[in-house]
Amino acid sequence: MRTILNQLVYFAFFQSIFLLCIYLFSAKKRKNINGYVAFLVFVLLIGLSGRILYISEIFGKDHRLIAFSEFANMLFGSTIFLFTKSALWNKRFSYQDLVHYIPGLFYGLFVIFYFMLPPSEAVASRIESGELTRTVTLFIGVALLFNITYWALSLQQFLKFRKNLNDELSYTIKTQFFFNFLIAIGLCLLSWVIVYFISVFGFEMIERQARESIWLSIAFIILFITYYGMIAPDLFRTKSMETVRKYTRSRLTLADLDRLKARLEMLMEEKKPYLNNKLLKAELAEMLGVSNPELARLLNENIGMNFFEYVNYYRVKEFVILARTDKAKNLTFYGIAQEAGFNSKTTFNKSFKKLMGTSPSNYFNVQNS
Repeated sequence: MRTILNQLVYFAFFQSIFLLCIYLFSAKKRKNINGYVAFLVFVLLIGLSGRILYISEIFGKDHRLIAFSEFANMLFGSTIFLFTKSALWNKRFSYQDLVHYIPGLFYGLFVIFYFMLPPSEAVASRIESGELTRTVTLFIGVALLFNITYWALSLQQFLKFRKNLNDELSYTIKTQFFFNFLIAIGLCLLSWVIVYFISVFGFEMIERQARESIWLSIAFIILFITYYGMIAPDLFRTKSMETVRKYTRSRLTLADLDRLKARLEMLMEEKKPYLNNKLLKAELAEMLGVSNPELARLLNENIGMNFFEYVNYYRVKEFVILARTDKAKNLTFYGIAQEAGFNSKTTFNKSFKKLMGTSPSNYFNVQNS
């Protein structure tokens, strides 16, 4: 088992170097990958370096060398959070982001001055008295809590983003891959919590072995994400969405909203903007001659639908009309749905069933019977 773990450490170490070299020396790949992902790989490289120095015995079998890996402990969570925020909301790097790394800096200084710099005799004395075990347990717990907090903030950012999609987009985008990434990291952290409490109850060796396996799992997840970030960058990109301001900024009266509703219905019937399968709320607001927040207020307060539901309501109506034409005889249901403006079979089926109360096939079977 130890041999397999060591081989995985070497593999992850050289894979990290390889991916960083691609990022640094390939301008094309550098455009594709999020900078925070590259920093995550760099953090991995720091963590893996300590293990490489220890298991290779280049400088002898000094246990303090593996402490070099601890520098990465407090950098994972904050970097995953900044990566999530950057990828979902198109946030560029700001020097204010460095605040998130201050705890990691202090943690690294603690590792240096408490464990790496003191002479071997002092470290041995701390081990014999049990002081080192208690201190390490405390600080690992703090690092674990820190990473869990930032993971929770990352998940919160993702769920907030996905909720806002229906207010801004008339189509679905692929977010499952990103969600799976966060869930995988969360499961690794959960496993780490379990083995941490096992160590608290006196089974330090089990925790030490298990923590290394969990740490490697996180490493491979991040390397996997980095690889896909290079070959399929669209998995982590979203079209920039205009931020909706509070309705209080809208000066429309109730009578204005009624008139605007009539204008919007006429626009939808005559110009059929919903046929654009990538229609944005900002684009529809511009066509209507109002601001994005004013259209949001109209949809939510006067019509009772979010943007996604409203546009797909018209697409379903268009589908029903197109399905009765001669052209539809040569098309599948999804082919007709695409003609009506849908870009996803799943979205079409869900929207149709929600509006009509049944599936497209059942609806037309009843109509034709």
